[in-house]
Amino acid sequence: MYKGFRGWERDVGIHASLNELIGLAKTAGFRGVEIDMQEAARLADEKGIGCVGANVLPTGWPLNMIDLWDNEAKYRKGLAGLPRFAKVGRQLGSFRVVGVVRPYSDDLPFKENFEWHVERLKPVARILKNNGCVLGLEYIGSGKARVGHKHEFIHTLSDMVDLCDAVGTGNVGILLDSFHWYTAQETLSDIQQLTAEQVVYVHVNDAPTDVPLEELGEGPRCIPGETGVIDLVGFLKSLKQIGYDGPIVPEPNHRFCDDIRQMSALEAAKALSAALDKLWLEAGLS
Repeated sequence: MYKGFRGWERDVGIHASLNELIGLAKTAGFRGVEIDMQEAARLADEKGIGCVGANVLPTGWPLNMIDLWDNEAKYRKGLAGLPRFAKVGRQLGSFRVVGVVRPYSDDLPFKENFEWHVERLKPVARILKNNGCVLGLEYIGSGKARVGHKHEFIHTLSDMVDLCDAVGTGNVGILLDSFHWYTAQETLSDIQQLTAEQVVYVHVNDAPTDVPLEELGEGPRCIPGETGVIDLVGFLKSLKQIGYDGPIVPEPNHRFCDDIRQMSALEAAKALSAALDKLWLEAGLS
């Protein structure tokens, strides 16, 4: 396992280009950085593949060029462009692709929605597989995230495993987020029952001490290890136990984390790196 940096504006709140994020990650002591593949592909076209990701490992990239829930025409357009991004990703050594599954639907009951997701995800997964990439899918564990919606959908680790298996291409697994694992009230045993191949990507966050579990939606979130509400040491030990060797990426989300929001870009990167270093030691990963 290794430390990965996810510094986008929507997450840590850093307004920066890809190469600036790479520089921040390197300076702060991260081994890897999550990249925007659309920007990476543009830079590769303009300046060559060698100008992207120098001296730091690209941990992975979000599937933000395809909206699974868009209309058929827009979905197909995104699908048609995916091979180019997957090829660049593989050339960079960035073969982990990540996306999220909504925990609800206002249109389809669970079974029909499950089948719809399989139908939409299978072509995506095949394109990625043909280019040597894997897809990690994130579930949203909080019950609050499902309030006000007509139909519940996948919001647990076990249901997400079922979806990955149903896609059937052999290259779809879990984006395991400690916050969603915690809000879904799952256990270390749930992680330990996975195989390393089933875990594609990992986010780590902590939860506040003053917000009841049932009130946690998408936030608030804290710097990993800041409060100790989430057992991140056990979480990391369990991942080590199953043989996971990919990135561990802090995702406190600046919208919910006052400490991060008040820092400079470099201060935020260094604080997150130091937090992971402390967890590394406590979990015996060093």
